[in-house]
Amino acid sequence: MSFLELKIPPLLLMLLFALGMWLLAPLTAPLSTQLALYTTVLALCLAVTGIAVALAGVLAFRRAKTTVDPRVPQQSSSLVLVGIYRYSRNPMYLGFLLLLAAFACYLQSLLALALLPLFVLYLNQFQIKPEERFLQQKFGKDYQVYLHNVRRWL
Repeated sequence: MSFLELKIPPLLLMLLFALGMWLLAPLTAPLSTQLALYTTVLALCLAVTGIAVALAGVLAFRRAKTTVDPRVPQQSSSLVLVGIYRYSRNPMYLGFLLLLAAFACYLQSLLALALLPLFVLYLNQFQIKPEERFLQQKFGKDYQVYLHNVRRWL
């Protein structure tokens, strides 16, 4: 299934998963109306955090003057090890995951929530692992040390 590697831009993938969540949500009963306020507040907190984390990743790449296009990791001009990248090797993807979690909370759907692990599995297999191979080839020992010191997601 390597034909799927680096094919779907992660932002588009997130939007496709959000569409799937929206389509699945009516198949389950929403949580009680008493919990609606809490799920809305949680959704808002997750969304704000997701946007902040993803933007921090983009800004760190921009400051380092390296590509943010995840489909062409071979165009990376530098290894970004500062800012949010000290805590997560994939803050943009983590931000997308938090946005999807926010959407699932907003929808109050357990089926929508069940799609989150599939999003992570797909990204790990078809986006992150190929990126890591390219970065390992390009940055060698420096990247190996980074892999050892910083987790993939959080």
